[in-house]
Amino acid sequence: MRKWQSASIALSAAALMLATACGSDEGGPGANAAQPAGQAGAAYPDGTESGAASGQQKAKPAGQLTIGDSEELGPVLTDNAGFTLYRFDKDSAKPSKSACEGDCLKTWPAVPAVDVSSTSGIDAELLGEVTRPDGTKQLTVAGWPMYRYAKDTEPWQTNGQGVGGTWHAAAPDGKKAAPGTENGVDPGTGTVPAGSGSGSGSEGGAPAGGGAEEAELPALSAKKDGELGEILRDAEGRTLYRFTKDSAWPMKSNCTGKCLELWKPAKPVKKADVEDVDTGLLTTFERSDGSRQLSIDCWPLYWYTGDEKPGDTNGQGVGGTWYAVSPDGKLIKN
Repeated sequence: MRKWQSASIALSAAALMLATACGSDEGGPGANAAQPAGQAGAAYPDGTESGAASGQQKAKPAGQLTIGDSEELGPVLTDNAGFTLYRFDKDSAKPSKSACEGDCLKTWPAVPAVDVSSTSGIDAELLGEVTRPDGTKQLTVAGWPMYRYAKDTEPWQTNGQGVGGTWHAAAPDGKKAAPGTENGVDPGTGTVPAGSGSGSGSEGGAPAGGGAEEAELPALSAKKDGELGEILRDAEGRTLYRFTKDSAWPMKSNCTGKCLELWKPAKPVKKADVEDVDTGLLTTFERSDGSRQLSIDCWPLYWYTGDEKPGDTNGQGVGGTWYAVSPDGKLIKN
């Protein structure tokens, strides 16, 4: 369990001025301060929270599937909230059939085949469904029925791996997750989709498709998106996002640990290298590891490893907590 300490706030004149500028967005100062990503209470796609009780996980839709990086297993398939998906050796893929019924489902809740989509690194054509004996539809990947494990109480856990010698974390292509195998994702990049150009642990690489045009972009600028309107982008053309579980006052990032494998903190910029954005809204703050992160209107900014090329907005709405940002720092929720 991560340890968190409350920040002490010196009520100096400068701090009061910053407080006036910060936290004025949705709900006022600190309105979005919440449990860190990766701890119990992570949001599912429908806006509810996972909690630690297994019964609360049963009927949650998978939402946009994502890819987690396990040190032991390599890339593993996860739901929108970061919970690992599993497959059962006693099931079959051709034809798709589930052998987990009755009490088995209390420990291994079936993943519903509703509101499911793929992200980069996951072939949408592999997604399917199987009708269970009770008439409900269960998600399948490459024909294999998908489950969650009741004892995974926090995102990115893999406590179900190897249980009974028959349960295995699923790889992004539906196979059994295993380090060094071909899972539809470059094993060297982990949660960073293959072709993203950022490499394992990199924070400065350009998305695939980035060329000279993207390299000449300002450090921070606005771009017109056909669906979202004006959105922020960095020098690599990557869309920038905000996390609703962060807080603006005190300025704090609640994306830590595994969360940072998917969401990379935006680097500070020189205000002279900014276009179409009010530089008075831009600040930087020091993260717990000592690194510096760019913020707008005191809200931390990130880019998403699931965006493969400049202009992608695959991170929009992920988990009901991640959203693109307008040039004035507001969330874009359309």
